[in-house]
Amino acid sequence: MAYDVIFDEIPSKEEIGERLEKARLELSKRQMLLKENKLPVIVLFDGWDAAGKGSVLGRVIKNLDPRFFKTYTYKPTEEELRRPFLYKHFIRIPEAGKISFFDGSWMEEVTDGYLTGALSKKDYKNRIASIQKFERQLNDDGYLLIKFFFHISESEQKKRMKELLDSKSTKWRVSKEDLEQNKNYGKVKEVFSEYLEATNQFVAPWYYIDSSNRKWCELQVVERMIVCIDTALKNKGRVAPVLQNTFPLVKMPKLADVKLDKTITDEEYSVELDRLQDRLSELHNELYRRHIPVIIAYEGWDAAGKGGNIKRVAAALDPRGYEVHPIASPEPHEKARHHLWRFWTRLPKEGHIAIFDRTWYGRVMVERLEGFCSENDWQRAYNEINEFESELADWGAIVIKFWVQIDKDTQLARFTDRQNTPEKQWKITDEDWRNREKWDSYEVAVNEMIEKTSTTFAPWHILESDDKHYARIKALRVIIKAIEERLAEDDKKKKSKKSGKKGKK
Repeated sequence: MAYDVIFDEIPSKEEIGERLEKARLELSKRQMLLKENKLPVIVLFDGWDAAGKGSVLGRVIKNLDPRFFKTYTYKPTEEELRRPFLYKHFIRIPEAGKISFFDGSWMEEVTDGYLTGALSKKDYKNRIASIQKFERQLNDDGYLLIKFFFHISESEQKKRMKELLDSKSTKWRVSKEDLEQNKNYGKVKEVFSEYLEATNQFVAPWYYIDSSNRKWCELQVVERMIVCIDTALKNKGRVAPVLQNTFPLVKMPKLADVKLDKTITDEEYSVELDRLQDRLSELHNELYRRHIPVIIAYEGWDAAGKGGNIKRVAAALDPRGYEVHPIASPEPHEKARHHLWRFWTRLPKEGHIAIFDRTWYGRVMVERLEGFCSENDWQRAYNEINEFESELADWGAIVIKFWVQIDKDTQLARFTDRQNTPEKQWKITDEDWRNREKWDSYEVAVNEMIEKTSTTFAPWHILESDDKHYARIKALRVIIKAIEERLAEDDKKKKSKKSGKKGKK
């Protein structure tokens, strides 16, 4: 059923002028309050072509301080299209205290894709589910999301397009797609209705704008923004609900139950390292050919051997097709955004490999234990991380997660060796010793992390690293197995698809 909105009666020209002058001034004041209260705001301008979205946006921002907002027009680059669906949108979220305006957004991408047949019904529904999670995550993190849908009638849209086409200076503004939309107005309205209903969430409702009169349209937008900002400022600091996990999990052992007596001889290590690196090198070429991305995440105890492990993996890869991301404490501009933002911005392109030396799991370990985030923040993070990794898997990525495990005695021996060896002293810091004192607390947090985030699509693998050589060989084997299984699965699907086509003939 198509959406059906009853709009207020349009005020007189004089009343609109008076209210608009006042509202513009009030919105300018609210912008400073946003900055002072570090409230990030995202404003979406969606709706019918020729409804005046761009011109209204231009008038709205005219009275704002340009240092504290950015505007985006939905035109994804080829490189952005080689990354997950939400990537191009997540990377554009604003810092705390600033505003991001979107002239066209994820709605446009999804509804256009469905209408043109680029998205199947299944893919369309999956995209809507992703959007629902994305908008909820932003709201839970304190973002204010204001979504406007600009409505005009079929006849008004046709009239405006004709006026634009009749002038040489404006005819370029009407595209073939715009004309198609008007021609299929009824069908498009049904798709818009389905989308609007599915994404009209309590945390991010839609506001319908009567676009029949341009100044009236601007007034509705500005006054609604003021109300939304005032409400958000009153509710700032509220606690968001912690959602129950709904993802399938893999049962994992507690760290204390992991046997660390596994070893490998130097001779076997040398032979296996060469063999496995050669095989991984071959697979990397195949990944690139098939456009399959891989994300490898390393977490573990200090001095567990993450760096050496990563080095042996990277040595097998084509340097043009991978990147290692050493993750440290967030920079100020990263801290001022959603905690997953700095990882969304580091995702690989299709066919490439991203290796993370420490990861998004910092929120449920160091940030949790050191008090760098609230209890509500880290408790929500388990589900947010599962959703993040689910998006990666749905995109087609192979997600491999390692916890590099050692015992306390091994860590002490390695710390002591680093401290007493001049060329290794850069590896040891006072923070390492402080973290060691909290070993038991960290172990509790890590066990909970592994238990709640070892999903079937992104399971944890524990590397027994008292013997670093053993851990390196195991990591290579796990990576190779995951890639080979994925390639075999893809081959099976292609074979099945071909058989299905032959059967139809």
